[in-house]
Amino acid sequence: MESWPSVNRSQFLFSPSAGRTSPLILEEAFSFGMDTENSARNPNCFGKAISDGKKSREPLCLKNVQNIIPNKNGQQCEIGPKKTDFSTMFSHDLLPQKNGEENTKHFLREVVEMLLNYVCASFDRKNKVLDFHHPHQLKEGIEGFGLDLSDKPENLDQLLVDCRDTLKYGVKTGHPRFFNQLSTGLDVVGLAGEWLTAAANTNMFTFEIAPVFILMEDVLLNKMYEKIGWMANEADGIFSPGGTISNLYSVLIARYKRFPEVKTKGMASLPTLVLFTSEHSHYSIKKVAAILGFGTENVILVKCNERGKMIPSDLKLKILEAKEKGCIPLYVNATAGTTVYGAIDPLPEIADICEEHQLWMHVDAAWGGGLLMSQKHSEKLTGIERAKSVTWNPHKMLGVPLQCSAILVREKGLLQACNQMCAGYLFQTDKHYDVSYDTGDKTIQCGRHVDIFKFWLMWKAKGTMGFEEKINKHLENADYLYSILKDRNDFELVFEGKPELSNVCFWYIPPSLRDLPKSQERNKRLNQVAPKIKARMMEEGTIMIGYQPYGDLVNFFRCVFSNQATRRSDIDFLVDEIVRLGSDL
Repeated sequence: MESWPSVNRSQFLFSPSAGRTSPLILEEAFSFGMDTENSARNPNCFGKAISDGKKSREPLCLKNVQNIIPNKNGQQCEIGPKKTDFSTMFSHDLLPQKNGEENTKHFLREVVEMLLNYVCASFDRKNKVLDFHHPHQLKEGIEGFGLDLSDKPENLDQLLVDCRDTLKYGVKTGHPRFFNQLSTGLDVVGLAGEWLTAAANTNMFTFEIAPVFILMEDVLLNKMYEKIGWMANEADGIFSPGGTISNLYSVLIARYKRFPEVKTKGMASLPTLVLFTSEHSHYSIKKVAAILGFGTENVILVKCNERGKMIPSDLKLKILEAKEKGCIPLYVNATAGTTVYGAIDPLPEIADICEEHQLWMHVDAAWGGGLLMSQKHSEKLTGIERAKSVTWNPHKMLGVPLQCSAILVREKGLLQACNQMCAGYLFQTDKHYDVSYDTGDKTIQCGRHVDIFKFWLMWKAKGTMGFEEKINKHLENADYLYSILKDRNDFELVFEGKPELSNVCFWYIPPSLRDLPKSQERNKRLNQVAPKIKARMMEEGTIMIGYQPYGDLVNFFRCVFSNQATRRSDIDFLVDEIVRLGSDL
């Protein structure tokens, strides 16, 4: 075997002519930089490259060590390619600049490497959920990270630093111990879909500029109609920028269906219309009433029972009262998964009342729509098929990356008739293809982001069965937390009984309050417990969970499960961490 000169570990010389790999270099890699876990996963990767005998952040892969040669003195070798110096490069050195292709590749590879490291770190329980800093600290700048914008361009090296710091000081919502919102977790296939979507950078208003995405949306919508229980050839829908906008569509088309003249003559031509929704429903219904000219005073709140479900008898009473006042009842919003309690309104009874009084029934299933993917739990949404419209947010329980929301309508053609403006520069009728696929005139938007590819790709990757397993796991996690808390004297559940969805609401009772009788003074002190524990959580960065008051109830924790990475050990950690952080309060 050919002998090789000794190698200085900190210095290597790249030569494009060598065409061979030094066994000594590989031996050095194994001896000083070997990451056996990485190399086991990737036989071409030998862990971390060497820098002064220490591990660096750059992986040493065979693709980077194919060209190795001793230098003239036979003492030093380098592994290529050399690291790009971004400090002398600017955005104008990238494509579409002439000869900008290589610079673009180097820059984007650096970004991708950064993002891959972040993704892996997000799933690592040894890492914090967040590195918390107050607003004034971030605005003033930390360790070279600043938010100010300058008139002169900054180099690519600074942009990469800014990208890293943006991730560093943000919240790892994909962390297994992030329980703060309804949208949690990080699906890797969905992430890939979002990256491709950004690279394609097209618009969803016509088939001619988004042919594949438009057809994918059609396929997804048909699958969603099927899950609800509608005939695909009779239904309609569109993906929109979030649940609030989807709910807005539902009121918009309900009004148009009853009073089509509103499109040309406006609200002044109509009688006083009222909307009905439960006390526990999402605030978007009131917001929509303000936007569309109904007025928030014409949103009538229906009472709920102790589990947060709408009481049908009170809905019927409120409808009759509105009629007696000369108002026109138009629309009922039933919730399938309230934001805080996770309650599901009694959909069959509400549907009966809506049919009796000829009202538009909408189901806000932004949170609970995911149950339709589970044979075990879909029966909880029995009656949703009788709704005239449904909001469903796959970016919540299904874990599709933000944002991904759909408004689904049982009657085909209503979206088009309600919103169509026939802009001649977009929606020409004499195009050479089937213009029914130019869906943009069904929307209230012009430009529309592609929110469907990541969802389509995830469905391809998981199949319906994979989504079902995911939903079932979320509810199993909720049951597990409930089973832990119900038998402990240092926690109190906000309501009795197993959770319907994956929401679990509870108080932590510190030792100082456990022997106190329930009173106004106890409530006053208990109201301070959750905010103080949450503040400590954020300062330490170990975990995140939301809290809120609700009606007459003082601040309590709400834990929601929608993260596929969460295990029972994480739930145990959550409980222990709350006790650790709050036992001295």
